[in-house]
Amino acid sequence: MKVTGVLPLFLPICRRLWPGRLAGISMALLKATALEAAILAGHLLLYPTGLTQERRSPALPAADGTAQLPLRSGTPVVLLHGFIDNRSVFVLLRRSLAQHGGQRVESLNYSPLTCDIRTAAELLGRHVEEICERTGSPRVDIVGHSLGGLIARYYVQRLGGDLRVRTLVTLGTPHAGTRVAPLADAHPIVRQMRPGSGVLEELARPAPGCRTRFVSFWSDLDSIMDPVETARLDHPDLDVQNVQVTGIGHLALPVHPAVAAGIREALDSALPGDAVAGGLTVA
Repeated sequence: MKVTGVLPLFLPICRRLWPGRLAGISMALLKATALEAAILAGHLLLYPTGLTQERRSPALPAADGTAQLPLRSGTPVVLLHGFIDNRSVFVLLRRSLAQHGGQRVESLNYSPLTCDIRTAAELLGRHVEEICERTGSPRVDIVGHSLGGLIARYYVQRLGGDLRVRTLVTLGTPHAGTRVAPLADAHPIVRQMRPGSGVLEELARPAPGCRTRFVSFWSDLDSIMDPVETARLDHPDLDVQNVQVTGIGHLALPVHPAVAAGIREALDSALPGDAVAGGLTVA
C-alpha cells in the first residue's frame, strides 16, 4: 500500500517526540523512521520507471516452429505492488530473487484507479493464466506487498487461484483490516481494507482444501498497519506461516535484504510444512 503522504510515516516518531516523552525515544524507531524516509525518497525517484507494464521476454522458436520460452529452473514468481504504487517498488527484490533463485520473475501493474479488490483479483488471475501458458509451468508463486497481498489472497481463496498459486508471500498486508489514515476512506478500495469490510468478511469464510501455502511477513514498526498484528494471517483452513520482522517499517519490507533472504527461504520451502523462520530481526 503506497503511502498517500509523508506524514503517516512520521506519526509514530512524532508521538514519541511530544514534550515529556523524550526519555522514551526508541533508537530502533528512530532508525526505522529514517530508513522509511530514505526509501520513500528513493522510490519517488524510481516511480516513473514503473508506470508502464514490463516487457515480456520474447519466446524462442522451437525446432517444430512453435514458440517456446528458454527453460529456467524453479516456479515463476509474480510480484504484486500495493496501493497507488507500481512495479518499481520491487527493483531490489526482483534482482535478489533472480540472482539467487534463478526463477523467472515478473511484475504486474494494476491501475491506481482500481476501486475494487475483486476486480484486481480477476485481473491477476488472467495474468497468472497467461504466465502459465507462456512458460509451461502449472503453478506460480506470488509475492504481494500490502494491498497486493490482499488482492492475491482474494484470488487464491475466492476465485480458485489455489489451483495455480503454490506459495503466496505477503508483506505488510492488512489481513484483518487497518484503521490507519481514516481520511482516506473516500477511496473505495481503502474502505475495503478496513476491519469488517465485505471483502475481509469473504476472506474470513471457510476455505477447506485450499492448496496454496501462505507466508505472511509483518513488522512491529509498521505504521501503516493499525494495529501492527493485523498483518498476521490467521485462518483455520489455511496453511500459514507468520514471520515477525523486527526493526523496519512498511516501505522497507519489499526492499530490505534481510527480508529478501526470508522471502527466498519461503519460496525455496516448496513442500507444505517445511520450516520457515518464525522471526526476523533487522539491525
